[in-house]
Amino acid sequence: MLAALQASAQETTPMVLDTVTLYAIYETEGTGSYASEDISIGDKDTRTQREVPQSTTVVTHQRLEDGNYTSLDSALRETPGLFVLANDDGRSSLYSRGFEFDSLYLNGLPSPLDSIYGGQADMATVDHIEVLRGPSGLFVGSGEPAGAINMRLKQAQDVPAYSITGRIGSWNHRRIEADATGALNESGTIRGRIVGAYGDEDNWVDDVDNKTKVLYGTLAADLTPDSTATFSINHRLREITPFNGLPTYEDGSLLDVDRDIYTGADWNYFDNDVTDYIAEYEYRMADGGHVKVSALYSSTEADFLYGYAAAAAAANGDVRGMRWLNRDYDQDALSLDAYISKPFQLFGSESNLIVGMDHRRIDSTMYNGVGVIPGTFNIYDWNTSVARPDAGFSSKEEREINQTGLYAQWRVKPTPTTTAIAGGRLSWYDADITGTTLATGATTTTEIDEDSEFTPYLGLIKDINDTISVYASYTEIFQPQADTDASGDLIEPRTGRQYELGVKSELRPGLFASAAYFDLKDKNRAIGDADNPGYSLAQGEARVRGLEAEISGSPLPGWELTAGYTYTDTDFIDTTFANGSEFYTPAHMLQLWTKYRFQRAGMEKWQIGGGITAFSNFKNVVRRGGTATDVEAPGYAVLDLMASYDVTDQVQASLTVNNALDKEYYERVGSSSVFNYYGEPRSVNFKLQAKF
Repeated sequence: MLAALQASAQETTPMVLDTVTLYAIYETEGTGSYASEDISIGDKDTRTQREVPQSTTVVTHQRLEDGNYTSLDSALRETPGLFVLANDDGRSSLYSRGFEFDSLYLNGLPSPLDSIYGGQADMATVDHIEVLRGPSGLFVGSGEPAGAINMRLKQAQDVPAYSITGRIGSWNHRRIEADATGALNESGTIRGRIVGAYGDEDNWVDDVDNKTKVLYGTLAADLTPDSTATFSINHRLREITPFNGLPTYEDGSLLDVDRDIYTGADWNYFDNDVTDYIAEYEYRMADGGHVKVSALYSSTEADFLYGYAAAAAAANGDVRGMRWLNRDYDQDALSLDAYISKPFQLFGSESNLIVGMDHRRIDSTMYNGVGVIPGTFNIYDWNTSVARPDAGFSSKEEREINQTGLYAQWRVKPTPTTTAIAGGRLSWYDADITGTTLATGATTTTEIDEDSEFTPYLGLIKDINDTISVYASYTEIFQPQADTDASGDLIEPRTGRQYELGVKSELRPGLFASAAYFDLKDKNRAIGDADNPGYSLAQGEARVRGLEAEISGSPLPGWELTAGYTYTDTDFIDTTFANGSEFYTPAHMLQLWTKYRFQRAGMEKWQIGGGITAFSNFKNVVRRGGTATDVEAPGYAVLDLMASYDVTDQVQASLTVNNALDKEYYERVGSSSVFNYYGEPRSVNFKLQAKF
């Protein structure tokens, strides 16, 4: 009997196992969802969106595929809270809360963004896109207060997977993509992935075309069970016949003309060559802490020459002259980052400390030439065969920018339902800008030096229950300026600060919602000094306040949804003497997309979807010599539709109809001579995709 009891006790005695730390699955490929609980932007660690006290959005891999997006700007047109100022595909300007993004992130590493040079990543290489709106100076230092856009590139997998995708559509759209991944050794500790894409398409605007070539490769190696090294190369080329938009009438009103009118020349061209090299090393600790060291080197070359209207159009359509722009641009950018994230207990409270250092260096050389071809050009019968000018370069600009930063962030839970976040950054920024007039050899040099610039960050999160959190945050960013005052001194950097209050919730498993109020102020904006022409004052200010609401995920089985509404109130203060432009984001923006997979037997292979993008009116105010010209576009709403069918378990066919009602509208406004773009007319695209 005793032996039986001892045996029974041995069978029921708990077995103590070694501690196992689980890390979140960060990729969204293969989830089939429009929602992702995890995000890394706004924090060095991968955290749930409820743990980031700012407005955040994830554009998942499934959303990218259903939208049939190939470029970043096309994907962000339908992303809540963002406004895209149209240009050639891959060269559009990206805005949030009234400000333009000047950096893009690849796997969390920043790379400079200047939309005119077309350096955006191709969506064939991207797992998902993360967006944070509002100033993000803690981990970036200097920059615009728009926020941050991070693209998580596709990662190598240990399970073999292959796909090939073909697209055809309106305006001779043709594109093919291939993707292969898998383990490179028997144990799966070494993995690889390669992605290639080629696209060629015309445009609804006469004479415009756009070619894309992409080659991406990545290797990942588990050096130990707790450490991984990754190396990636992302190479892409674009060849475009560019279009710089329409002029307005002389009073600033928009033209009412056919959408296919081209106001350029048949010698217009744009070529670029961009390569990103990314190296990452991560060591994971048993307690959930980790150390990460990463580097991004980006090389950009762009060369273009194009003509466009030199002035506004008269009532009969006549334009005086064609302006041309000739530019050759080379840029090398380096981004280095190293940090440690460590959880610990402090006086019985959960805490996590991130301490790190980063460095950015940007070297660029730009040769520039401008001129005007005299004569009269008529909007209704534009002469594209005008002789190509002897377009040389008149000036050269060289920039060398260095920024080094030390940052720290402390998270502490004083109670089980409360998280307080405090962070700070010290930045050292220096820039040398040399301008040369090539005809005379005369040079001007501007040196910018900002030492120990402090950027604070504060956040507070309160969990109401297991699914709802409310938060408050205070964030800052700074942006050095090269303008000088009447004494010859550089004016102070622009400083952006934001207060934000919000709520985030998981309404049900896989369905997330958020709402926020924000108050953003950008001070010390350079304006012209009326008493000292040619000099500037740091007196301009922009204040942007608004509300955002967003929902994403699956409300019911088979139903995926992403929707967002943004209200923005923009006010520019003390800019009477400013030269330049002031863009007013639409006061009301609605971006919605939904799809449904039929659940009824015999219909489960079908999916249907659709979306609406609706904006209220928006405008650009251009100031020259103390006078202002308003170029304003009325609001619009566009309906998109899609349907897909699973031909087999591995093959899917889909049809996308953009602007299904063929709405005629202006998508962007600029000045009286340039950057006024009609939106895309109705287009139809067919995609066939096979995954194995």
